[in-house]
Amino acid sequence: MRKIAPGFAARRFVWLVLPLLLAARLLAADFQFAWLTDTHVGSATGAEDLRAAVRDINAMTNLSFVVLSGDVTEYGSLEQFQLAKGILDGLKIPIHVIPGNHDAKWSESGATDFARVWGADRFSFEFGGYRFIGIHQGPIMKMGDGHWAPEDVRWLEKLLAGLRPANQPIVFVTHYPVDNSIDNWYAALDLLKKYNLQVILCGHGHNNHQLRFEGAPGVMGRSNLRAREAVGGFNVVEISGNQMTFRVHPHGGETQAPWNQVTLERHDFAADTNRYPRPDFSVNDRYPGVREVWTFNTGWTIAGSPALAGERVLAGDGAGKVYALNLRDGKPAWTFQAGNAVYSTPAVSGKLAVITSADGGIYGLDTGRGKQQWRYATSRPIIASPAIARLPGGGGEIALVGSSEGKMRALDLRAGKLVWEFAGLSGFVETRPLVYEDLVVFGAWDQHLYALDLKTGALRWKWRGDKPGTLLSPAACWPVAADGKVFIVAPDRQMTCLRAATGQQVWRTGEYVVRESIGLDSNHRRFFVRAMNDFFYAFDPAPDAPARLWATNAGFGYDINSAMLAEKDGTVFYGTKNGLLFALDAATGAVRWQHKQGECIVNTVLPLSADRLVTTDFDGRIKLIANFPQ
Repeated sequence: MRKIAPGFAARRFVWLVLPLLLAARLLAADFQFAWLTDTHVGSATGAEDLRAAVRDINAMTNLSFVVLSGDVTEYGSLEQFQLAKGILDGLKIPIHVIPGNHDAKWSESGATDFARVWGADRFSFEFGGYRFIGIHQGPIMKMGDGHWAPEDVRWLEKLLAGLRPANQPIVFVTHYPVDNSIDNWYAALDLLKKYNLQVILCGHGHNNHQLRFEGAPGVMGRSNLRAREAVGGFNVVEISGNQMTFRVHPHGGETQAPWNQVTLERHDFAADTNRYPRPDFSVNDRYPGVREVWTFNTGWTIAGSPALAGERVLAGDGAGKVYALNLRDGKPAWTFQAGNAVYSTPAVSGKLAVITSADGGIYGLDTGRGKQQWRYATSRPIIASPAIARLPGGGGEIALVGSSEGKMRALDLRAGKLVWEFAGLSGFVETRPLVYEDLVVFGAWDQHLYALDLKTGALRWKWRGDKPGTLLSPAACWPVAADGKVFIVAPDRQMTCLRAATGQQVWRTGEYVVRESIGLDSNHRRFFVRAMNDFFYAFDPAPDAPARLWATNAGFGYDINSAMLAEKDGTVFYGTKNGLLFALDAATGAVRWQHKQGECIVNTVLPLSADRLVTTDFDGRIKLIANFPQ
């Protein structure tokens, strides 16, 4: 029999037992941390409540760090980010922060300021043997469900694959509950379930709840705001042994008795035989003639719409890259790299395209090769979509671009030089301006709709609805005009008609429960709106009262995507917040076809004909979709 040296046996014992000892040690560390969420700095008491939390945390000697799981601010403005950061800089212990939907949807920078202020918009760190990972779901500048961005899913996948040890216990921190309130909830959850996921911490609901996410333990935390209570509060979380315990700490008071406890253990998700729901694409079987001719995947969030430049499609993404794809096969003809995200829709005239970027630049690009012809620098990120118009009286072409500085500019299209500037806004511009007769019409996140003189930029009129509130501003819709009238829909769920020449309100109705999505046909004989539940409507713009032409119950359910309706050759196109495309007969409202192209937000589509269109979505995909009648 072969003899084994005593030293070798001892070393072999250590090699076999060390991983077990290490795993036991990882789960044995005792520590506490403060968990804040939904601080909403910029709301009535947000800053005051956050200062109270900082004072209490600094007075507690047993906390190791702070986690803040989103909705740090109310509107996502640079001013609010800086205010929140200034308050949190007063903490004596480290803090790890992610944004929430309030930090992203109404952000004048497309949430790019968040990473500038905090250094990042996601985190990963180790403490007490646990790996804490935090990412958010936006959505960037759109109403809709949360969405795991492709760039964040890629980051998470790489991070998890590189964990050492591979069985390190994970505490995952996010903003939305990891359920169907995120349109692709499973994209991150399926990854996490391959590893040693212990618990998911989320905010968004403003109340404490014990949850389960496809078998994974979940906990929703209360808002730091006082709400209906006299004081606000946060959770103190303790990890001791294999237990995670949650206690509420009211501002200025004593930490309360535990309200929840989670057992920390290795979950065998692979053995779970439950069948959890996934997005349903069966609608595509009903319309087999509708096909995706080609798909180009950028790998980054696309929040703007495509534009047509001859036989090429232009679109920008969250990495700041602009793509020109050949319409025939979807292959890139050229790319252009801006200094930060391009979340807007390009404008094209002849051989020149205008794009805007969160790097603060307005760019004029040659559509043939993608070469920069000029760049106009501003002091703030730009997320507004440009429009191109010709000056009256035989003047040259100008690019009209709103900004996050509270300005609307006209630039000479060929040289990129300033023609005029209107600085009378008290909020940022997101929309694409409408050029109608001699007016430039657009909304801003300051509750107002503006009409400027196209030639001089002078204010002709401005209008505000009867429901006050910045978040109800007519700022995301692209206004339409016909028969001497301007039509808008806004988050106040009202549809409004104004006299174009004067801004006088002609009519206003809440009967149709609309929100931000509107469009006009090419003959200016109908305008279209999408209601928040199931219905599309068409109206005649000529009468001085709402004149409904048709109503279609399309059965799409609840939808709040701030994408516009687009018509071409008698077909109206629209894509929902969950990736469902509709093609309707413009004259009758009859549904011609449907096609589910994904599970996430579809931006305003680019129709090429009655049977072809180009789409972009939040998964970073550019698609050519065509209907081949059977």
